[in-house]
Amino acid sequence: MPHCSRRQLCLAALGAALPWRAWAGFNFWTSEYTATRSELQAMIAKQFPMSQRYADIVLVAVSDPQLDLNAAANRAAITARVLIASSLLRAGRVDGTIALSSALRYDAAARAIRLEQPKAERLELQGVSGGDAERLQQIGGLVAQELLQGRVLRTFTAEELSFGNKTYEIGDITVLADGIKVELK
Repeated sequence: MPHCSRRQLCLAALGAALPWRAWAGFNFWTSEYTATRSELQAMIAKQFPMSQRYADIVLVAVSDPQLDLNAAANRAAITARVLIASSLLRAGRVDGTIALSSALRYDAAARAIRLEQPKAERLELQGVSGGDAERLQQIGGLVAQELLQGRVLRTFTAEELSFGNKTYEIGDITVLADGIKVELK
């Protein structure tokens, strides 16, 4: 029988008693949790497609979100397909792509990391130019920002934020190149 230290036996017993898969991104030794980009992508994708009317004459729909993470700016970025439809448009609709970036905040009441003050960085529309393109870009960007404000990137269960007799709160949020790390305090 191999020789095991007392610490190894305690960790093995603890591992057998706890459902570690529920805490895959949690590191209670360093008091942090890391959500991977793919985990966050799956969460945000569930919330799309979404749409909203603007001034009762324009419909803006956003679909197919792709999450990117900008560690240098500590912001999340979402690129998505956008559709702008109105009876005032010759073709009735215009398709394009929108890129937004957003700060992140923790909503303690919902135990969720949310998008905060998303900003439309770029909106490219197909088949429209000049003043019409500028007006549609302004409307599309404004509506997309409103649609994404407060959207959830990650929700935590009460069980996930409890370990042993301690209940953790989320502290600082740091955007990494391939995930988001939050402080557990």
